[in-house]
Amino acid sequence: MRAERTAQVMLAALVALATGCGGGGASPQARDATTPPAPGTAPARATQPTTPPAGKALAGKVVVLDPGHNGGNASHPAEINRLVDIITQRKPCNTTGTSTASGYTEHAFTWDVARRLRPLLEKEGAEVVLTRPDDRGVGPCITERAAIGNKARADAVLSIHGDGAAPGGHGFHVLLPGLIAGHNDAVVAPSRRLGLAVRAAYRSGTGLPYATYAGRDGLETRTDLGGLNLSTRPAVFVECGNMRNRGDAAKLADPAFRERIAAALAAGLTTYLHRG
Repeated sequence: MRAERTAQVMLAALVALATGCGGGGASPQARDATTPPAPGTAPARATQPTTPPAGKALAGKVVVLDPGHNGGNASHPAEINRLVDIITQRKPCNTTGTSTASGYTEHAFTWDVARRLRPLLEKEGAEVVLTRPDDRGVGPCITERAAIGNKARADAVLSIHGDGAAPGGHGFHVLLPGLIAGHNDAVVAPSRRLGLAVRAAYRSGTGLPYATYAGRDGLETRTDLGGLNLSTRPAVFVECGNMRNRGDAAKLADPAFRERIAAALAAGLTTYLHRG
């Protein structure tokens, strides 16, 4: 109950802050203070987490944020189409991701959400590691992304995505690792607990429904995703909405709504990290 209360208070405060800073009516073209840095400026280092302040709610916890895809992937097809081993099969190193009908890309969306989420977690004392330093690079491969979480000995790994399903489907869902005997036995159960915490906070904080086109009750178990198969740490993916659906796309393209997404994900991670 204490963990739930802490997460609820945190979510309420962060959502109130997001609403006060932008309001729910901001348009997709509204000025976004967290636009990736201009060329020539130094991006955030992906592999240098900050030192957690003592006495904070998440002090001593390590969170790896994996913003899906990357801005340079489309211009390097040979590199991202290279097949890599994810235990259950071989898959491309990475992909370009999807986009809304108006051209707002998944890689830009996931990067923006991760940039908003990172300081919320750091404020609570967590060490936060990003799997890529900006939205202008290529990759890294799905195998490398999993390795970053493993090397960091992350207490939680969250991979952030926007889906590219048929336009008639809407809503969000959380992807959980399925059991691959002898490989991820130890992390299936904690990953499910992480997924349940993220699902509850995301639905509460964003108001989006469970996906109508995938999974069941906002959850889907997969054994064909390298980021989940290769993780030795508790890990989940969140498909924040269907970018090909007009209603979901309007929300995901709205900077104020992305602030709500970040607050909701921070609350879900906090709930899980308190419970362990």
